[in-house]
Amino acid sequence: MPSNDARTLLQTAVPTAAAGAVAAGISAGIAGGKGALGAVVGTVVVILFMGIGLLVLQRTAKSLPQLFQAMGLMLYTTQLLLLFVFVGMFKDTDLFNPKCFAITLLATTLVWIAAQARSHMKAKILYVEPESAKGEKPEKTGSST
Repeated sequence: MPSNDARTLLQTAVPTAAAGAVAAGISAGIAGGKGALGAVVGTVVVILFMGIGLLVLQRTAKSLPQLFQAMGLMLYTTQLLLLFVFVGMFKDTDLFNPKCFAITLLATTLVWIAAQARSHMKAKILYVEPESAKGEKPEKTGSST
């Protein structure tokens, strides 16, 4: 994994995990052990979904840059729909508190998106190809008449 990709992943996963820890503490205070477990499960689901999505999106940007924006929109839509499916699947569970799970899922998703936006804004990624050092001039592509 290139260092820029790892840095982006780290800058998004750490704030999300911190928000999940806060949510687990609050959930433990409100709903006990089942609330804390629901918050932890919600945090893990968000970090896994969003982390895998970020890696897929970065690989797409490198191999097929023309599809980057469309892939990003499709990926985020799919991730949000899958998160709603997870909330629906676990709404009647007895393993953990489903309300704490759902609220933590929402909160950590928002933290992930905000941290990812901040990471991309702070990244110093070239978006224009610099001129070659050899001094070669680009070929003319248009008509010479």
